[in-house]
Amino acid sequence: MEKPPLRTAQIWNMNFGFFGIQFGWGLQMANMSAIYEYLGARPDQIPLLWLAAPLTGLIVQPIIGHLSDHTWGRLGRRRPYFLFGAILASLALLIMPNSAALWMAAGLLWMLDASINISMEPFRAFVADLLPESQRTQGFAMQSRFIGLGAVIASALPWLLGSVLKVSSATSAAAAIPATVRWSFYLGSAVFLTSVLWTVVTTREYPPDDLDARRKSKASGGGIAAGAREILASIAEMPRTMRQLAPVQIATWLGLFCMWLYFPVAVAYHVFGATDPQSPAYAEGVAWGGVCFAMYSAVCFVFSSALAPLARALNRRRTHGLCLLAGAAGLLSVAVIHNKYLLLASMTGVGIAWASTLAMPYAMLAGSLPPKKVGVYMGIFNFFIVTPEILASVGFGWVMNHLLGNNRLAAVVCGGAFLALAALLAQRVEEPGGKS
Repeated sequence: MEKPPLRTAQIWNMNFGFFGIQFGWGLQMANMSAIYEYLGARPDQIPLLWLAAPLTGLIVQPIIGHLSDHTWGRLGRRRPYFLFGAILASLALLIMPNSAALWMAAGLLWMLDASINISMEPFRAFVADLLPESQRTQGFAMQSRFIGLGAVIASALPWLLGSVLKVSSATSAAAAIPATVRWSFYLGSAVFLTSVLWTVVTTREYPPDDLDARRKSKASGGGIAAGAREILASIAEMPRTMRQLAPVQIATWLGLFCMWLYFPVAVAYHVFGATDPQSPAYAEGVAWGGVCFAMYSAVCFVFSSALAPLARALNRRRTHGLCLLAGAAGLLSVAVIHNKYLLLASMTGVGIAWASTLAMPYAMLAGSLPPKKVGVYMGIFNFFIVTPEILASVGFGWVMNHLLGNNRLAAVVCGGAFLALAALLAQRVEEPGGKS
C-alpha cells in the first residue's frame, strides 16, 4: 500500500508517547547508580547491578517485535504493546524509589526495563509502518525531540524539586533514598502513562495488506516454536545495511553506557569533592549530574530539528559520524574540567551525538527492511545496543577494579573513546540503492 505523507501534527501525535518513555529512561539513567550507592553498592558492583536492563532488552525486544508484526485487533498492531508496557512501567516507577535493599532495587530495575522495552520497541516499527520513505528521517527525528524533552525534565527533576520547591535531598536511617528522588519517580509514573495514552488515542494504524492471510495463519497456530524459528531465520538473513550498522551501534552504546553508569557519581566525587555517598556534597553532585544529563537532552531536543536538513546536505552516514565525534569530544573533555558549569559545555557535544544516535541508524536501517518483518528486525537491531551493555555490565566491574582503580572519571573518558571509534565505523555503512 502506498503510504500518504502525514501532517506535522500527525507525526507529533504518533511520537508523543516517546516523551513518557524517555521520562522513565531519564529517571533511571540519572538516578539508578546513585540509588545503588545509597543502598551500599561499591563502584565495581554497579555494572553488574545494571545487568537487568540490557539482558531484558535482549530477550524482550525481538519477541515483542515478532508478536507486534503478527498482531491486529481493535487497537491495531503496535498500540496494544505501547499501552500494556506503559501500565507496567508506571507501576515499577511508583515502587522503585521505596527500595529498602540492593536486591529489591535490582529486581525492580528488571521489571521497569522489561516494561519500557515492551512500550518502546514497537514505536520504532510504528514510524516505518505509517510514514513513506521521504518522511522517515523526519519521523525518527521527531522521536529524538520527544526523547530529548522527556529526558531534560526527568534528569533535572530531583535538582528542581530540591532547589525550587525545597524538597529535602537528605538521606536518613528511615529513608535511604532522598525525597527529591522519590517524588521524581512518582511524577514520572504519571507522565509515562499519560503520554503513551495520548498516542494510543490520537493515532490510527493501517491494516496490513495481507490481513486475511494473517488471520488464517493465526488461526492455524504455530506457537512459540514457530516464532523462535522466524526470529532465528531473520537473524541469519539480516540485510547488508544492518550488518554494517552493527559495529557502529556496539561501539556507540559501549560509550553511552560508560557515561550513564559513572557520570553522575564522577561529578559528585571529582567536581564536588564528595567523600562518601552519605555526604551532602555527594547528593549535590549527583543532582548536578542530573542537570548535566538534562543539558545533553535539551541539546538533543533542539538539534534534532537540524538532522533532516544535514542528512540531505551531507548524507546520513557523514551526518552520523560528525555527530558521534562531537559526543566523543564532550566526554573526553570531562577529564580536564573542574568547574561544574563547564560540564554543561561538554554535554552539548553529547547531546548532538545522542540526537543522531536516536534517529540516524534507524533512518538508515528502515529502507533495507522487508515490510512484513519491520517489527522483528527492529527488535533484532536492539541486540547491537544491549549486547555491549551486557558486556559492560559483566566485565566493566573487573576493568574498574583492576585497571582503572575504581576511578569513575576514567570510565567516563573510556566512553568518549568508544564514541570516536563508532564515528569511524559509521563511514563504512551503505544504504539500500547505493546511498552512502
